[in-house]
Amino acid sequence: MTERPQNLSNQQQQSTNPVDAENLIGLLRRKENSWVEWGNACAALQKAGYTSQQIFEQTGFEPIQQNQVIVGSQVYTSLVNAKIKKHVLVPSKTDILSRFKRSGSDILYELRILTQEQRIIAAEFIVAHNLDADDVKDLVKAIKDFARITTIPEGFSDSPGDIVAYQCWKQAREQNDLQHRSRLIAKGLKLADSQTARKQLEQLLTDFTVVSQRPAPRLPVYRLELEEELPRILPVVGRLPLNTEDFKAVPLVEEVEPFRMVKFSGGAGAWVGIPGWQVVMQAEDPVVIIENSDRLPTPIPGATEEVLLIIDRNQRQWHEDGYFIVDQGGKIVMQWFDEEPNILLLGRALLVLRPKKILDQELIKDLWQIEE
Repeated sequence: MTERPQNLSNQQQQSTNPVDAENLIGLLRRKENSWVEWGNACAALQKAGYTSQQIFEQTGFEPIQQNQVIVGSQVYTSLVNAKIKKHVLVPSKTDILSRFKRSGSDILYELRILTQEQRIIAAEFIVAHNLDADDVKDLVKAIKDFARITTIPEGFSDSPGDIVAYQCWKQAREQNDLQHRSRLIAKGLKLADSQTARKQLEQLLTDFTVVSQRPAPRLPVYRLELEEELPRILPVVGRLPLNTEDFKAVPLVEEVEPFRMVKFSGGAGAWVGIPGWQVVMQAEDPVVIIENSDRLPTPIPGATEEVLLIIDRNQRQWHEDGYFIVDQGGKIVMQWFDEEPNILLLGRALLVLRPKKILDQELIKDLWQIEE
């Protein structure tokens, strides 16, 4: 008999839709049916209160694999419900769906950041050209980058083949390595949809001019160094004379390390104190986002640690040296753009704040130990 997760309360069990957990776990353990059913089963178990670690222990599906099949199955469902136009090289919508249902979780996972319309275009193109997972990553990046361009480049169109061809053309012009340059040109010629796009690529076979690629700017990374730079946020009761009930009504403040972020009991949201550096004081509409150092556009070397992104939502004008917050499929991401994008910028990153390195958190509380 399959055990229910220990951390799921009776109230939670009653509030969630009942699932046949035993059958779902058996399905996963035996790897029955298709990967789409595996993704639906993992999602149902997680919704019922099972953690990814509990699912792994009972089925052998590692957490990273669970995430892939769950997201992939969601993308697959979106394609099932979409109106897919018949591609000249693809017989029918059924062929597109059957191709991905056989083995497509890794490919559809990559399409997660695309819009519904972009997913349809990408799915048709993938099946038509039998692209593998690595090619799909390049396709997705090309589609996202192309969508940010204000005007369509000369000689290219907005068809998926020309979008990939443009990416190959652009990267080839930046290459000193002739072999790598030739591979990019060959790939672009193979996938280009229009004759004009092919002509643009063919010109690179005789024009070896290298266009320098603009390097991404350095992230504005700061680390808290002094103990005095770690603020302590305290609640303000008010001005005397005060009512006793008002005094008692002040919520308890809970500090969360490593930035001494505070949460108020009984309330939503959190607050964190940032040192009054000039770049912070000049911000007109600053907000804070929590992220891991290895998930930044330019990962910070060293061990992964939690960092704070200080964003000014008032700075929405593009600049080549700035990192900006944008919407990507309903999610907030931070990106750098080497040219002005045609998408809405939601704010600029002022700095990336790293926590202070404290060897012994308890030691700093005992002043007599420091004095000795």
